[in-house]
Amino acid sequence: MAKKVAIIGASGYTGGELLRWALMHSEMDVSQITSERFAGQAATKLNPNLRGFTQLAFTPVKELKNDVDAIFICTPHKTGAQYVKQFFETGVKIVDLSADFRLHNKDTYAKYYQEHPHPDLLQHAVYGLPELHREEIKKAKLVACPGCLATSIILPLAPLVKAKLISVEGIIADSKIGSSAGGAGFDISTHHPERQGGVRSYKPHGHRHTAEIEQELSAINGAPVSVGMTPHGIEMVRGIMSTVHVRQTGKLADIDLWKAYRSFFTGSPFVRLVKDQQTLYRYPEPKPVVGTNFADIGWELDQEKGRIIIMSAIDNLVKGSGGQAIQNFNLMNGFDEKMGLWQPGFHPL
Repeated sequence: MAKKVAIIGASGYTGGELLRWALMHSEMDVSQITSERFAGQAATKLNPNLRGFTQLAFTPVKELKNDVDAIFICTPHKTGAQYVKQFFETGVKIVDLSADFRLHNKDTYAKYYQEHPHPDLLQHAVYGLPELHREEIKKAKLVACPGCLATSIILPLAPLVKAKLISVEGIIADSKIGSSAGGAGFDISTHHPERQGGVRSYKPHGHRHTAEIEQELSAINGAPVSVGMTPHGIEMVRGIMSTVHVRQTGKLADIDLWKAYRSFFTGSPFVRLVKDQQTLYRYPEPKPVVGTNFADIGWELDQEKGRIIIMSAIDNLVKGSGGQAIQNFNLMNGFDEKMGLWQPGFHPL
């Protein structure tokens, strides 16, 4: 029997994308979707791509029934924690797409967000990056989905950190991200006349996803890892392209990197290694992953400078958000990790 699920905050871009995947999932029955602002309106009013696929309408959270197997929380950070607290003791499985349970340390959370309203629950949350925490996710009651930028940077770095092939000091990540990452609410920075034709660095240092990146890589390394990350908003709607610059710890050959990546990502179906000089698409690019749950990773060795240039591409609304949430749901319920997600993107796009 399909698992009955509810989506809190389903009216945003993240919630809408999650709903799209959930409706196509053979083992998911979406019984309720909530929105305070759009309560009473049909989901298809905001998601015209779902016409003919659902008759669901948004309801207020207060009308959410407890007879579900899983709840997805798609609210902004600082608000997700209250819903986790509300439903955690019911025994329902929770997949939280807000930032409220990604960080293990309440002091780190306070530095990047605010004082944590429910720090007692932090110990119960598993960081929902399957390629790093697959076994813990399978047993989890509460999974905190990673940030989209963090996903695009942790995945290409983790194998090299684990294999001790790079210096863990002075790592620099430069990310380009589409406008959908700004959410469905109006912000002048994502307003089309302001964004069109532009490339804007909007948080040159101290971006809150840096905390996740350093937390996860430090755990792999067994000692602190320092990462400087600068995101840029660009004109595309979906996608993240991250280019990461690292120093080699010793003389490396290309085969050393192939071995590290293949070993680390064995059994990770959504990571593709892209390094092909015989095609136009030699390295990862956002376009081939748009609408998919794939993370494409590639690299080049700069022997003269003793560095490695790593590139990764994901769809911020899928592998960076709704798709990864479905991937975690699959693992939490003993389903095939690929269930409901295994499909290619479009070409050309």
